Amino acid sequence: MYVVTNRAINKRRTGLAVFGSTPNEKGPNELRLVKVTPQNSSYATELIDDKPLTQRELRELERRFRLDLDASVKWHPSLRIACELMQRAAKEDRHLLIYLHGYNNDMGDVLETAEAIEGLYKVIVVPFSWPANGGGIIGGTAAYLDDKRDARVSMDALNRFLGKIHLYHRKLTEARREELWRQAEDEVGEHDNRLAVQTRFSQLLNADCRVTLNLLCHSMGNYVLKYALRPSRSEASELIFDNVSLVAADTNNLDHESWVERIQTRNRLCILINENDFALKWSRRKPGDEQGARLGHYLRNLVARNAHYIDITRTDAVDNAHGYFVGDPVAQNQELKALFERAFEGGRAEEPLTYAADINAYRLS
Repeated sequence: MYVVTNRAINKRRTGLAVFGSTPNEKGPNELRLVKVTPQNSSYATELIDDKPLTQRELRELERRFRLDLDASVKWHPSLRIACELMQRAAKEDRHLLIYLHGYNNDMGDVLETAEAIEGLYKVIVVPFSWPANGGGIIGGTAAYLDDKRDARVSMDALNRFLGKIHLYHRKLTEARREELWRQAEDEVGEHDNRLAVQTRFSQLLNADCRVTLNLLCHSMGNYVLKYALRPSRSEASELIFDNVSLVAADTNNLDHESWVERIQTRNRLCILINENDFALKWSRRKPGDEQGARLGHYLRNLVARNAHYIDITRTDAVDNAHGYFVGDPVAQNQELKALFERAFEGGRAEEPLTYAADINAYRLS
């Protein structure tokens, strides 16, 4: 598994000890890519060298993945890894899921959840880990607010990461799109009939692109995304993902539409809500800037025009869970698991659910 992080990196240490609990010493915008491999009861870690790819390496990537690369630009190993992940996803019939975790998560927590997600769903998980070691519930108010500060300063790092995803995904798909367009022209036979060509191209593209690119934001990870969307020209507001899932969002419900409506998706933006969420009830009691009702546990004011709100409060086995996309809730409730399968694998999460017009939300009960 590859982890993208703006945490401090301890090069002299091994295993998960390479990941620090504070932002990178070069600044919170500094990104590092780390390969993490399970090893007995722990993990082996390999820090990916950020040295630019050689011309020979670039030519090989162009040949293998039909890329059109500007040789005058410095391309880094993250491009090679993006190519390999896309290739692996296609080979294994999986999808790609970027995972943005919440507060009080050290690297062990992040990897445990990421591995659980991969075990449950047909996805390859790429975690973006920000320095969320404040202590959360155990550490009390000061630790919670410390994590909120780290979340805010991680916004530019997240935007840099999303910018890379956007660029690499476009490079990986543009050559294939051109091939399919030419195929559509040849099949239609009348190149002047643009509508017919476009229709056939859409059919070919839909059949060809089986790998979707999706985003899961959990808990305070939504707070990081909220701040990443604030700049007027943020990468977070670009059309990058097929589906975006905002789960147990530890952000204010009040005025959430001001940032949620900036999120673009090819398919669905879903906001999952559990009124009994114990962590969000606790979070609401903590002081801070306008610490009002949390988006992930409040069933009023659901007004973002691009969002599909999903209420899972009365769903069997959810109870007061906060991370209900893994663990007992999905183990005990196959309908809930199927919901997340659709959300994380590029489908329509709300499709079989009942719509409650009075609150503008779908319900799984």
